Amino acid sequence: MRIGKACWLTLLLISLLLPAGSLRSQQQPQQSSQQQPQQQPQQQPQQQPTISVQVNVVNVLATVRDKRGAIVSNLGKDDFELQEDGRPQTISYFTRETDLPLSLGLLVDTSESQRRVLDQERNASHSFIDDMLREDKDKAFVIHFDREVELLQDLTSSRQKLETALDLVGAPQLVRDSGGNGGSRQHYGGGTLLYDAIYLASEEVVKKQQGRKALIVLSDGVDHGSKETLVDAIRSAQRADTLVYSILFADEQRSPNPFGGFGGPGMGRHGGGHGGYPREEEHPDGKKVLEQISKETGGRLFEVSKKQAIDQIYASIAEELRNQYSLGYSPAADAASGYRKIHLTVKQKDMTVQTRDGYYSDR
Repeated sequence: MRIGKACWLTLLLISLLLPAGSLRSQQQPQQSSQQQPQQQPQQQPQQQPTISVQVNVVNVLATVRDKRGAIVSNLGKDDFELQEDGRPQTISYFTRETDLPLSLGLLVDTSESQRRVLDQERNASHSFIDDMLREDKDKAFVIHFDREVELLQDLTSSRQKLETALDLVGAPQLVRDSGGNGGSRQHYGGGTLLYDAIYLASEEVVKKQQGRKALIVLSDGVDHGSKETLVDAIRSAQRADTLVYSILFADEQRSPNPFGGFGGPGMGRHGGGHGGYPREEEHPDGKKVLEQISKETGGRLFEVSKKQAIDQIYASIAEELRNQYSLGYSPAADAASGYRKIHLTVKQKDMTVQTRDGYYSDR
């Protein structure tokens, strides 16, 4: 009797436990199925598309001098204050430019007004290239312009190729009615395509280059017959973030042109200029033209004289290029398109900043 009662109690306990176990096994799939929808919202943020915003960065190259005219090369970002159209800007990028690569263009005026001084320009340019270029980092190119603009040597770090190109400057074979290569812009009948030379050098050579960029223009500053205007030339250099250094090398022994500043009767900007642009003066002031180009692009104007030889000028340009500051900022999104004025200063007293006056924005 005791054994039967124990068996009966065992069977009773098993019968009570089996439904609970089966109930648990039936509830687990339901719970797991109910939990799956709760995990889906956690994956949704990963599936959302990424929104990219293009930030417009304006680059500004600057040279700082003290009251004695000596270059100051030990300043930091916090020493500068920057404004655009009177609105303070935050300097987001800052570096000293001594170690960045340099893309340098020599633009030599080979028109009739410069024939007597070409030998001096050529010899000084040879020395400048030898002293300035670092073959592992820097590149240069050579353009001559008169009635056409011709690229004698594209960007290269080879001193030999650059010296060969400089030897061609003013050579007899350049006095011709046609020729050149794909980089030429021809305007027959005589002229000095100064504005075209700056425009083509900026747009077609240096604009796509990174690092420091500068053009050195050797000319008397008088343009004869360019298709581009003075404003176009300046704007192209600004868009390419390129400094333009001008070396005024006037031939004092050359007799004045009896037909004024345009090389002869019938010359001028016929068919080449842009509507609405004021006509050039009959006797244009080349010095003022070069000064405007250099000032608005952040370069400087130098004038060859008995007190300042071209070798000294090249040495000054080399010193500036080796001691520049590069600053970057992002203007406000609501800034208007067109010309924007840049004002860069340093907090220390008795210091002057040499940089471009502004730039043109398309948006």
